[in-house]
Amino acid sequence: MNVPPVLLVGHGTVDATGVAEFVAFTGRVRRRLAAEGVDVDGGFIELSQPTVHEAWTALAGRGHSTMAAVPMVLVGAGHAKGDIPAALQREVLRDPATSYVFGRPLGPHPVLQELLDERIAAALNGEDGTGTAVLLVGRGSTDPDANAEVCKVARLLQEGRAYDFVEPAFVSLARPDVATGLARCRALGARRVVVAPYFLFDGVLPRRVVEQSLAFGVEHPDVEVRVADYLGDCDELAGLVVERYREALHGDIRMNCDTCAYRVLLPGFEDKLGAAQTPHHHPDDPAHGHGHGHGHARVDAVVGE
Repeated sequence: MNVPPVLLVGHGTVDATGVAEFVAFTGRVRRRLAAEGVDVDGGFIELSQPTVHEAWTALAGRGHSTMAAVPMVLVGAGHAKGDIPAALQREVLRDPATSYVFGRPLGPHPVLQELLDERIAAALNGEDGTGTAVLLVGRGSTDPDANAEVCKVARLLQEGRAYDFVEPAFVSLARPDVATGLARCRALGARRVVVAPYFLFDGVLPRRVVEQSLAFGVEHPDVEVRVADYLGDCDELAGLVVERYREALHGDIRMNCDTCAYRVLLPGFEDKLGAAQTPHHHPDDPAHGHGHGHGHARVDAVVGE
């Protein structure tokens, strides 16, 4: 086959709704590209099925040898820089007749800003954004570059829009957390805050954002706290994935390595510099088995390429 297929690669979640949304979104991208004869499949690197191995094997079984992998992540953290490329390289080692090209993470991108703005507008239910602060909540990472990118997205979201201001926060692994972010908005004078979860699909962490946000609102009745929906399965997101797919085939998709802790010595992150990247070990992967008392072969992957 002459047209490389799209391989959507997600992290995985224990949440059944999140898995179903990923699978439905894979179908949406498949329908979008059907007229062009582009095959599409998708899988996860851990926690849930379908696995990336299953998706890779299915594409290879349909006659494809070069996969165009698009990481279904919003920021260039450890998953995009190491975990996913390592998982893909493991598939190449298993089947040397296959190979892949690797696309960029989805964000930051103007499409995502517009989707966030739409979700916030829906939470406002027709009310004007004036007098409203927005708390953009990302997943959080041990990668400082990824956390900085969420802060950049918060500023981009604020530019040219009627919100009083936009503050960043994280639901795990990084500060400020959701409660601290809301407290900061309150201290800056906000009397209404719309919390905008920066997530693709449903899952444990997006639901935690909702729970923590509503709990803050109960504890601080002087601030009206509303929670917008996550980005979700939609045509606009599918269009962005197609853009990343075409870019992987024809464009320059190298990551910006200027502030990557794996390539640059950053204070407090010295252990990351030059660290080898290894794939997650999915319990449904045929090489994994069901016991965990054994070692795993390392699959080195170049970070940032």
